[in-house]
Amino acid sequence: MKCFNQIWQMSLREVRIMIKNPIYGFCMVVFPLIAMIFFTSLMDDGLPQDMPVGVVDLDNTTTSRSLIRRLDGFQSSKVVAHYPSVAEARRAIQENQIYAFLYIPKGTTDDLLSSRQPKISYYYNLASIMSGSLLMKDLKTISTLGSAGVGQATMRAKGFTQEQIMAFLQPIRVDLHQVGNPWTNYNSYLSTVFVPGIMMLFIFMISAYSLGMELKFDSGKKWLEMADNRMVIAILGKFLPQTLIWLALIFFYEFYVFSILGFPHHGVAMLVVLALLEVFAAQGFGIFAFGLMPSLRMSLSICSLWAVLSLSMAGSAFPVMGMDGALQSLSWLFPLRHYYMVYQICVFNGFPLLEAWFHFVAMIGFTLLPWFVIGKIKNAMLTYVYIP
Repeated sequence: MKCFNQIWQMSLREVRIMIKNPIYGFCMVVFPLIAMIFFTSLMDDGLPQDMPVGVVDLDNTTTSRSLIRRLDGFQSSKVVAHYPSVAEARRAIQENQIYAFLYIPKGTTDDLLSSRQPKISYYYNLASIMSGSLLMKDLKTISTLGSAGVGQATMRAKGFTQEQIMAFLQPIRVDLHQVGNPWTNYNSYLSTVFVPGIMMLFIFMISAYSLGMELKFDSGKKWLEMADNRMVIAILGKFLPQTLIWLALIFFYEFYVFSILGFPHHGVAMLVVLALLEVFAAQGFGIFAFGLMPSLRMSLSICSLWAVLSLSMAGSAFPVMGMDGALQSLSWLFPLRHYYMVYQICVFNGFPLLEAWFHFVAMIGFTLLPWFVIGKIKNAMLTYVYIP
């Protein structure tokens, strides 16, 4: 009973500290909410639409103009300019006026009608991977449709039936399905890892910051006295209010994206488990970072560096399996990587938690990291002198 009273008293002390210091309010409420709204509204259309595309049409026939109209009708592409030469279209790409252009050489229609193989070229800028890949798909489709359209008209004139024409033009019919996200909604792909990554950044830094402030103002001794020098009780009492605030924020985020924005998921229970894992693992790493380097400046540097690297090592923007072997091994040291895998396996695809047991255990391991440095934190609070 005494330990519960001590935890309660230290929690009240921590609440008073958080109220007096505006950094807690900004880093635990204001900035996370701004990041949440910013990232989810940045891609609110789900998929980039009407990206600028140019055309170099040297053929200038009914067939070539029909291809251009079809290209302009695609959701992702919008023909905004016609250029007299490839050099000018290429310059427009380099000046970022367009993302891609279609080149139709002179004599394309004549070659098609005479059963020769004309060459239609398309150029796209892959400096932006998303826009480049989407436009490449549109341009490739247009090139295929052009030859298929002429071939269909020629075979129809020769008396072939529609079934014979389709069997010749498309001998293998592809039945394509995108599992889990048939709308290709990039918002549900990227916001579900970027926003938790930003949340983990703030949790890392606030956890280390709150311990560093005890050291800076030499209040660590008083903090430990309230817990009878028992570090476990001291840690629980100090971080209980922060944990409740973080959980409330994460639950609000999950309600916002999965209920209001309609991101795909398979059950509320797994979302609750994922929120608990995210907060506990991030706090555990933040406390561990301070225990590893009992310095306010150094621990904050470690936390910020690890959080920023997490966004690259999680595997959402670039698959981990495509990285070098050393980087693949390094990726296991980031909590966001395991969070992302649990989300993908259990929340997005609906598999049971047993399928992600390794990542679940890894998140628990990050939660228990402070056990390895708890003695060092106690020693720092009792004996270290703060050095700016």
